Amino acid sequence: MNGDAQPQGTSDGRKFWMNDCEAVLGIVAVLLIIGSINVFSSSFVLAETNFGTPYFFLRKHGLNLVAGIFFLWLGIGINYHRWRTFMPLIFFGVLATLVLVLFVGTTVNGAQRWLSVAGFQIQPAEFAKVVAVLIEAACIASRVNMGRPSLLLTPQLFLLGIMALLIEREPDGATAAIVVGVPCVMMLFSNMKKKDKLCMIGLGGLLLVLICFVQPYRVLRVLAMLDPWADAQGAGYQVVQSMQAIGSGGLMGMGLGVGISKYHYLPEAHTDFAFAVLCQEAGFLGAVFVFLLFASFAYYGIRIAQKAKDPLGQNVAFGLTILIVGQAVGNLFMVGGWGPVIGVPLPFISYGGSSLAVSLWAVGILLNIGWKSVPPKMVVTSAPLPESTPLEKPRIRRIK
Repeated sequence: MNGDAQPQGTSDGRKFWMNDCEAVLGIVAVLLIIGSINVFSSSFVLAETNFGTPYFFLRKHGLNLVAGIFFLWLGIGINYHRWRTFMPLIFFGVLATLVLVLFVGTTVNGAQRWLSVAGFQIQPAEFAKVVAVLIEAACIASRVNMGRPSLLLTPQLFLLGIMALLIEREPDGATAAIVVGVPCVMMLFSNMKKKDKLCMIGLGGLLLVLICFVQPYRVLRVLAMLDPWADAQGAGYQVVQSMQAIGSGGLMGMGLGVGISKYHYLPEAHTDFAFAVLCQEAGFLGAVFVFLLFASFAYYGIRIAQKAKDPLGQNVAFGLTILIVGQAVGNLFMVGGWGPVIGVPLPFISYGGSSLAVSLWAVGILLNIGWKSVPPKMVVTSAPLPESTPLEKPRIRRIK
């Protein structure tokens, strides 16, 4: 009998990781490596042209990565139950910064979404995404603990609506939709009554239509999605350039740094359309590999949610998984021409400090939930065998 028993969920030589948390951490590490390479490859032309050095965005990305690792460590180190205690302070802090952005925020491409702090551009709306998940998860968990179904109209949803309204004023309709949309998806998979779910789906559809028609350019983007070639030099320009970049990559791609779309053909090549550059340089195989990484992240994230010890952990893990994977799906649809241009970054791949920090914060909280659900290693010791007396040497009689 072996001295140590094999703990539940550990590797038996046929897996690359001990548990679901290690799988998530490995997937994120690979995505960060791919993202760092892609940030440099997609931005060095713009950096050289505007800043005189091809490493400008790569250096800033390195600093963003350090900040993101800090948020990852923060999410891992703090018990996920404590975020509910801090939530009023965090919520009002995010709310205050969202209001501040509308008055003293930095305007880029007609949108006032950033606060300039010590030379860095911070986007408070990104942090509102995780805050929205934590608030809604606590609301659903409290109803589940009381044995009652979750409700459609709650004070918590009203608070999320306030954040979404402030974000919409920037304007940033995509992030506003995420702040409200992800909690709605969480409610759809909760114990809410069926009629309330149907009502929520209807209200959600009306809200999306309203967001589209609030700003006229959004309607043009939806129409451009249907036929981007009809206005290839106008509303459909970004989609057309993105599709051309993806198509020119072929099976194996043009090679790292060789893609031509970054030479001022594709707008936002290192941010919103970073995946198009990746497809052009890494080809179809590279695109499939990234897709499989996000699919694997979704699989292990849902497993962590299923194994969580309490309703709060289950809902937080599920919401954070939907938040990251949902943004990835939205970006892939946008870049591929299957969805409107909504300005959603690809997590871990697109350049952006706030997006990277928030994504790693979400991963940290997810890992905290997962590691608290892993059963402790059981050590089984076998009783020592009794000491055996040495056998006497057999005597051999000689036969005369």
